[in-house]
Amino acid sequence: MSTLVSPSILSADFGHLADDLEMINRSEADWLHIDVMDGVFVPNISFGFPVLKHVARLSQKPLDVHLMIVQPEKFIREFQELGVELMNVHYETCPHLHRVVQQIREAGMRPAVTINPATPVSLLKDIVCDVDMVLVMSVNPGFGGQKFLEHSVEKVRELRDLLDATGSHALIEVDGGVNLHTGARLVEAGADVLVAGNAVFNAPRPAEVIRAWKRL
Repeated sequence: MSTLVSPSILSADFGHLADDLEMINRSEADWLHIDVMDGVFVPNISFGFPVLKHVARLSQKPLDVHLMIVQPEKFIREFQELGVELMNVHYETCPHLHRVVQQIREAGMRPAVTINPATPVSLLKDIVCDVDMVLVMSVNPGFGGQKFLEHSVEKVRELRDLLDATGSHALIEVDGGVNLHTGARLVEAGADVLVAGNAVFNAPRPAEVIRAWKRL
C-alpha cells in the first residue's frame, strides 16, 4: 500500500483558499487534513464552522479533522453534518475516551485518537482496538512550521508494535515537521499516513511534492 497523504490547510493561503483546495482536489492527496483549535487546549484559534462549511463544500477529498479542542464530543453532530470522514480527538482532552469514540462511530464517522509528544504510547493499549487511526504528534500542537521532534520515529515504531500485539487495524498518522526525509523514516518505522503542511503549500509545485510523498 502506498503512503496516504493528508495535506493540512492550516498552511494554505487563506486569501486564495479556493485555489489551494482545487489544487488538492486535482492532486494525488488521499484526504484533506483540517486542524481545529480552540485557544484553550492549544494557544491558537483556527477555523470556525462558517469556514469549515465552505471547505467541506469545495473539497472533493475525505475530511480528516484533527480537533485540538476541549470537550470535542459537544460538536459531534456538527462534524457529522459536514460529512467528515475521520473525527480525531486528543487523548489528553477526553477523560471518557471510550464513550467519545463510541459516539463518533455511532454518528457514522471513523473515530481516531491523537497523542501529544509527551504522552506515552502505552496509554493507548485499551483504546487502539476501538479506533480507526492513531495520530502521533511530532511537534507540540498549536502552531504550524515547527521543527520535527526526533523521538517521534521511535514512538511510531513502538505504536506499530502495540497495534500488532493487540491485533488492532488502526492506521498510524503523523503530523508536525514532516518532510520527504523525515517522512521516509516514519514510513519505515510503520507510519501509514503523513500530514503535509508547509512542505506542500510552501513548495513551488505542491502537487509534485504530494506525488513524491505518495511514493515513500
